[in-house]
Amino acid sequence: MRRVLSLLTLSLVTAVGTAGAEPFRLTLHATEYRIEKGKVTPRAVVKSWVLPAGGVARSRQYGKVSTTLSGTLDRIFDQIDARQPQPAVFRNVRGHWVAADQTGWLADRERTKARLLRAIRAGKPAAEVVYRTLVPRRSVRELARRGVLWHVSTGESSYAGSPAFRERNVLVGAAKLDNFFIAPGHEFDFNAEVGQINASTGFVKGFVISNGTLAKEDGGGICQVSTTIFRALYKAGLPVTERHEHSHRVGYYDPVGFEATVYAPGKNLRMRNDTGKYLFVQASWNRAAQTLRFDVFGANTGRRVQISPPVVTNFRPSGAPSYTPDPGVVLGQSRLLDTPAQGMTVVMRRVVAYPGGESSQDILRSVYKPWGAVYGVNPGDRRLKGS
Repeated sequence: MRRVLSLLTLSLVTAVGTAGAEPFRLTLHATEYRIEKGKVTPRAVVKSWVLPAGGVARSRQYGKVSTTLSGTLDRIFDQIDARQPQPAVFRNVRGHWVAADQTGWLADRERTKARLLRAIRAGKPAAEVVYRTLVPRRSVRELARRGVLWHVSTGESSYAGSPAFRERNVLVGAAKLDNFFIAPGHEFDFNAEVGQINASTGFVKGFVISNGTLAKEDGGGICQVSTTIFRALYKAGLPVTERHEHSHRVGYYDPVGFEATVYAPGKNLRMRNDTGKYLFVQASWNRAAQTLRFDVFGANTGRRVQISPPVVTNFRPSGAPSYTPDPGVVLGQSRLLDTPAQGMTVVMRRVVAYPGGESSQDILRSVYKPWGAVYGVNPGDRRLKGS
């Protein structure tokens, strides 16, 4: 009888003590940062979880964290631990660029439980989670420390109409140049930055210009990447130390003359960061529209860059057709792989104006040979011998 009365008394005390009371919460407060309009600003992150009233009352009654809270606490801790660090990236938000990162969290379960019990016994309505912050490998603060606070320039191109193998090589190559720094005074070296271009690094065979026609090699289409990042760095006003045009005009790289071809080790794209601060490069693409883009971020140096439209002269007629092996073509038939193009000379002029009133000029000159249509034919086709 005495035990029944004791249990009844505990039930009444618990009910009276919790009736209408504010729920007990476990809270987590963190501060993260973002870059917006050239400034680093803090942002508060607050998480809150309500603990079951019965479990809180039992913990208060018995002076230890009740086992009835174990399931709830484990779920909370798992949720906290699931938050992984995410490196800082820039996003265009309603017309202006914002960089944000995400810290990861690792809950200290035992210390949090001890703090929880102290708060419950003291009659407080909440307790703070004890946790360790996991800093992302590239944080907003790191960007700011390196002077990367502003959007500097954009380079874009279209690879519309590319076959699947060419698109794959474009995206694999672009991914290798996504989220990397160019140190002040450092020379950007395209071939070194992309590395080996073969099957082991994700590339597949695609058409390249070879001996006056097209042939399949690993990485065919990589010039879409070199052209696009060239445009971004050229618009940023960086000096060009090595750049080559294609041997003939290629429609993928219009506007004509604003391109850069690469073919390791003979041809490369190299440009020097003369801004005095780090540059940070991001790649993005739209597979539906088949467009590629590079954005460059850095310091607000005050330089202004103007690039003239291409001036085209010295037109020459397109060349004779050529043929290349294509096992998918029936013997005696052919498949158009590339259209003819006139020979021409293209000149673009760039003027870079600096805050002190100084300026520099350079000429981008491209000479394109005449090019004939390229047809894929069966490997046994007699036309291959004469091409």
